Amino acid sequence: MSHKTATRIVDFMFRSTPSGEKIDIGFFGGEPLLEFDLLKHIVDLVISHPLYDKKRVLFSIVTNGTIFSGDIATYLKKRNITLGISCDGPPHVQDSSRIFADGSGSSAIVEANIRKALNFFPFMPVNAVYKPETLHFLPDVVDYFSGLGVRNIYLNHDITAQWTKNEADMLPALYDSIGKKYTDFYRTGNAHHISLIDSKIVVMLRGGYQPLEKCRMSKGELAFATSGNIYPCERLIGKDEGTDHCLGNISLSGSLSKQCTHDAEHIANEACRTCSLRDYCMNWCGCTNYFATGDYNTAGPFICASEKAAIQTAYDIIAQLDREGFAFSEHLAGTPLLSILNEASQLSNKECC
Repeated sequence: MSHKTATRIVDFMFRSTPSGEKIDIGFFGGEPLLEFDLLKHIVDLVISHPLYDKKRVLFSIVTNGTIFSGDIATYLKKRNITLGISCDGPPHVQDSSRIFADGSGSSAIVEANIRKALNFFPFMPVNAVYKPETLHFLPDVVDYFSGLGVRNIYLNHDITAQWTKNEADMLPALYDSIGKKYTDFYRTGNAHHISLIDSKIVVMLRGGYQPLEKCRMSKGELAFATSGNIYPCERLIGKDEGTDHCLGNISLSGSLSKQCTHDAEHIANEACRTCSLRDYCMNWCGCTNYFATGDYNTAGPFICASEKAAIQTAYDIIAQLDREGFAFSEHLAGTPLLSILNEASQLSNKECC
């Protein structure tokens, strides 16, 4: 990305974001740490902007874990940039798809960098993307991350893959297995945040997703490609050909030239509208819907199966731990990570001292 394009994007963000909302800036790739100097330049542009308010602006970066150093960690901590690493799991899973140009696997270096990064960011999120061929390894993925010391685990399916009923039918047993691990962590005072479970516990105890928690692509969320093209979500940039999903270019006007038809409050298909679980379901995720059905507002069968299985697993966990006398006050407040984050903060402060 050119400095000129980056400057225009930063100006656009400050001009376009309502005054009452935070500005959450995420760096994605490709691999963003390949352009670490450019990343620092963009952060400087943000911090030096006349409208900058450190209480309002949040930074994050998602890396594939092949690049990491103490200097990088020091800078990220100095600028309060949240670090997340993408790793699909143990070597036999990671190396099945995440390989270097010469064909060699990336698992060894990524595992080493996760261990290093946890010394700086004790509650760093690690995100595993699972595919049809690796779906059955999900419980092993949780065990692997936990063994590395990762306690903030995100599990997301590959939304571009061709999912079938066979994989959908596997989900209840797999999620139940992960739920049992989650419960054991909780019982022993070694709580782990596992996204597909914690997110459902929160919405079930609250009574459903709140409007600002739902997908806000193109309305409260935009993605900027290196060309300056603007998209409703980073998952929809693709090859950045400026056609499909493109809403305009940062250099052409001060506003979007096209509108996105996604509406998180509108459920297109009858099955979702009449489902008793609709308030607890992510049927509103525009990019997931598009890759499954070709329509931002119509959920596909795999996400339906996944959401049902996750909701059932969360329900079983709530019921089981409630019988054992455990409280979920932090989840009800929408802060299921609170106790772990406090612990991580204390560890970090000790290191700083």
